[in-house]
Amino acid sequence: MAIINQPSPSDLETKQRILKEAQRLFARKGYDATTTKDLAGATGIAEGTMFRHFPSKKAILVEVATQGWIEILTDLLTELSEMGSYKAIAQVMRRRMFRMQESAEIMKVCFMEAQFHPDLRDQIQSGVISKMTDVAEAFFQTAMDRGIYRRTNPRIVAQVFLGMFAVAGFSHETIIEPGASPQAIQEMAEGIADIFLHGVLPPE
Repeated sequence: MAIINQPSPSDLETKQRILKEAQRLFARKGYDATTTKDLAGATGIAEGTMFRHFPSKKAILVEVATQGWIEILTDLLTELSEMGSYKAIAQVMRRRMFRMQESAEIMKVCFMEAQFHPDLRDQIQSGVISKMTDVAEAFFQTAMDRGIYRRTNPRIVAQVFLGMFAVAGFSHETIIEPGASPQAIQEMAEGIADIFLHGVLPPE
């Protein structure tokens, strides 16, 4: 009977420590300006040890960004599935805006670095975002089948919905002033949700 070698707890701990420090350094210095020596020094291990866990610096970036996207979108879709009603978008948006601002480092890596690395962007798109879009599409298709949302392309609705949270993730730097009050964030969440649910044209 073949024995499958499993990583030891210490190996897993070291790998997660590398990813944590890489996330911090990539967010603050950028991927290109961060050296493997920087990563090893921040993690407190030798460069050789680091390369036992990851074949290259690029492999570290890919795992940091992939894990980040999975965490961001899984949290979002979990909240989506727990909504009290299909129209409670503002509540989900508000919670997401608070949570995403707490995760500024991983947001920066996920969004910024993917723009400069087509292979990373393609991998995240095919391995994470497209699967999450499938889940959101099914959610909105059900709402349309129940007559809650008007009939339209559910995949496009899902893509627009997920895109709103991409914007909300940078709300503390773009659409909301730094240090905005909870009331301001609530107002922004309700405004975005209202536009998503009702559009911008007056009712006929």
